Amino acid sequence: MKCPYCGDLNTQVVDTRLNDEEDTVRRRRRCPACDKRFTTYERVELQMPAVVKKNGSRTEFSRDKLKASFMLALRKRPVMTENIDAAMDRVVDKLVTLGEREIASDRIGDLVMRELRKLDMVAYVRFASVYRNFTDIDEFSDVIREAKTPRPTKSGSGKKSK
Repeated sequence: MKCPYCGDLNTQVVDTRLNDEEDTVRRRRRCPACDKRFTTYERVELQMPAVVKKNGSRTEFSRDKLKASFMLALRKRPVMTENIDAAMDRVVDKLVTLGEREIASDRIGDLVMRELRKLDMVAYVRFASVYRNFTDIDEFSDVIREAKTPRPTKSGSGKKSK
C-alpha cells in the first residue's frame, strides 16, 4: 500500500479489525519512511452482470426491480417477508456465482420462476402468465399442469417433495 503522505511503497500494517457487520476490514498502517499513520478499508466489491433485455438493450441489474417482480407475483399471498428475502438472495447469489458480465433477462426470469414455485404456486402461475407472455388459454393450462406436477427431490429418488 502506497503511503498517502510521502508515496513510499513499504507501509506496514499495525492493526487489523473487522467492523460490526464483519463485511469490512479496517487496517491501521504506518509508513516507516515518514512515520505517519493512516487507515485503509477493505470490502468486497461484487460486480453484478448487465441485463440484456429481449429487445437487445442493456441495463444495470436492479435488486429493486427483482423485488418488485417478487412482490407483484406474491401480492396478497401468505408468504413471510423473510422467505421472500431469502429467495431474492438466492437469485442474486446465483447471478454473482455465474461470473458472467451479461445475462439475458429471460434467464433471470427462469431463476425467479424457480424460486416462486418453491414459495407459492399461485404466485408462480401469476409470474409465468406475464413472463411467458401467453397468447392463448392452452399455454396457461400448461403452466397450471406444470405447477401441479411434483418436483423431483435433489436425491433423485423420485419421491414427492413437500
